[in-house]
Amino acid sequence: MGFYSDRIVPRLVDISCGMKFTEPTRRRVCAGLHGRVVEIGFGSGLNVPFYPAAVDSVSAVDPADLGWKLARKRLAASTTPVERSGLDGQSLPFPDNSFDTALSTWTMCTIPDADAALREVRRVLKPGGTLHFVEHGLAPDANVQRWQRRLEPIQKAVAGGCHLTRDIPTLVTNAGFDVQDLDRFYETSAPKIVGAYSLGVAASPPVRA
Repeated sequence: MGFYSDRIVPRLVDISCGMKFTEPTRRRVCAGLHGRVVEIGFGSGLNVPFYPAAVDSVSAVDPADLGWKLARKRLAASTTPVERSGLDGQSLPFPDNSFDTALSTWTMCTIPDADAALREVRRVLKPGGTLHFVEHGLAPDANVQRWQRRLEPIQKAVAGGCHLTRDIPTLVTNAGFDVQDLDRFYETSAPKIVGAYSLGVAASPPVRA
């Protein structure tokens, strides 16, 4: 990682994704997490205050050392055990069927190979386990999509590879998940090009008899 990606982007993400208006959305997406949880794109631990009491432990996956340092105060204030357990969401260092639930918040826009990351999440989830996600991505309106495509190269350059036009529900479905609950909406406190959200719960297929 270069200096900008290593030292600047984690701070920018901590500030921009840590704004007050994101808290109700984080609370929504974390609802229902339980047991052993794997969180990809842990960042600076902005979800830590919203883990439900039913969460036994969290395995945090993120490449940014600075993000982990920025998470210290949030981790110290939490009663949920959190362990930094991996660097790359595209290659998770866990056995199959290891986790009850998984969490991804504003992560799939930046992972270079989101398809691979979602397949890995599905692999490490127990059959019937659920992925809880909120992501920004391709807007439902053509005029917003046009601006997303125009501005995506700039967004990728300044925001650590963040894409504006990934179709999140399609990515989740194509990875073999069953999307059980999905809310697509514009976050009113953000510009539409970055505020087209998909928030949902998707299940890993159960074992067939």
